[in-house]
Amino acid sequence: MGTCHVGCKLENHTDRTQSVTVPRALVDTGGEYTWIPSRTLEKIGVNREKKDLVFTMANGRTITRSVGFAILRVDKYFTIDEVVFAEPGDMTLLGARTLEGLSLVVDSRKKKLVAAGPLPAA
Repeated sequence: MGTCHVGCKLENHTDRTQSVTVPRALVDTGGEYTWIPSRTLEKIGVNREKKDLVFTMANGRTITRSVGFAILRVDKYFTIDEVVFAEPGDMTLLGARTLEGLSLVVDSRKKKLVAAGPLPAA
């Protein structure tokens, strides 16, 4: 599987006038959550809603981080999702849950995000 990076915009979900652009995030289809630097989230007033969540890293190490809520935008697509308050040394990642909410998938040939197509309905 190829990797790609994207820029995205984050907004405070209760005050959309507070926003910031993240110029480069690694698209991580193997990870559930989106990880954004703590300073970036704090800058736009995102609150830590869930504290001390335990995460298992790819190397097997466990760490704890806080999670909050933010609106994420990539081009014309947007969604609201939980975001992890990443600490120094953590990567900036756009996770699978956010991609699903955006209705985007990775085109591994072009190494970019593309529309996932019509949403399934019951």
